[in-house]
This record gives sequence, structure tokens and C-alpha cells, in this order.
Amino acid sequence: MTKPWSFQNRVQSVNTKLENGTNICLRRVRHSDQELIEKGISEMSDQSRYLRFFSGSKTMPPSVVERLANADGTFHLAWGVVNMDEDGHPAIAAAHVFREAETSDQGEFAIAVLDQYHGQGIARILMTALFLDCYCEGLRQLQIEMLRDNKKAYRLIRSIGGTPGVLEGPVAQYDVVIEDAVSALRNMDKPVAIADVIAAFTAV
Repeated sequence: MTKPWSFQNRVQSVNTKLENGTNICLRRVRHSDQELIEKGISEMSDQSRYLRFFSGSKTMPPSVVERLANADGTFHLAWGVVNMDEDGHPAIAAAHVFREAETSDQGEFAIAVLDQYHGQGIARILMTALFLDCYCEGLRQLQIEMLRDNKKAYRLIRSIGGTPGVLEGPVAQYDVVIEDAVSALRNMDKPVAIADVIAAFTAV
């Protein structure tokens, strides 16, 4: 695939706006974000928490929160979104990719957006940042496990070229080629913030 941009893999954050004018900041997840992550999980609806973690518990074990916050940029790549217009800049979304070996070009992807921010394009904006970061770190393909009845996630993954993989019980696995996903996101008219993310990763 001909790459229409040059990559900069040390982007730390991107400031942009949602379609409704809300100022947001996309940035790498840090170990110090544990409290924000824990708070975000507790603020998800029971349904959203179940779809993301396959568990309805309002809290996750400390080991899970620790793992989500421990993004080293190699085995675990993670980006989050914070609302810059609210006091304390609360976290409103996060996406993660885990891989087993530094040389592996495949990883496991997961994403969550707080319920009150659904339908604003945040997932697509966030995926653009994380996918570009992953590509810069040598990842080429992602696997996504989701519950079969998660229709919103299904439509989102199919819109970026995801293809069905293993189907087992209530869980379905989809495969995403990062280059194809970024191309699909890049060609979307909205949200316009996708262009800001791509510009940040292509700046010379």
C-alpha cells in the first residue's frame, strides 16, 4: 500500500474539537491515570461495562486497573480522551492494544467511550490516533473480541474494514488490517477531528 503520509511515532497528544465544539485532548495513557481509569469504569452504564469487560461489576480488580494504566508503548499501547472544557479534565474514552512480543505485528484491541459521549465520533477519532501509533510501532493487524449482540461495535468495526474471524458462543472475533482501517477513517467526512489527528502524526 502506498502511504500518503510520513509517520511521526513520538506524538504525545493531539488537541482538537468534537463536532459540537467541545474541546478535547487525545493523549497517551500514563501510569498515573489509574484513578481516572477507575473512575471512568465506574461511570459507565452497566450495559456498556458488560460489553467492554464482559462483566457487569461497577468496579474492576486493582490488577485490571493497573494493567490498563501500565502502557509501555511497546507491549501495551493506549490512548485516552479527556474533556478540556470540564473542571479536572475528566477522561471520557480510552483504547488499548496489547501484544505478546515486541517483534509481533499483531495485537488485541479494545475501546470504551462513556455513555453520555456516544454518537459524537469519539471512537473513530481515538482509533485513528491509536492505529497510527500502532503502525509506527510495527503492528499491522489487530484482533477484536466483542459480544455478538454489540451491534454498535459491529457496525463501527465493519466500517473500517474489519472482517469476521473466530465465532465461538456469544463472542465474535474480528480482524482489522491497520493500513486499511486508517485509510477508511481518513476518507470519512466526519468527524473532522480525524484530520487533526492525522496531521499531528504526519507533521515533519
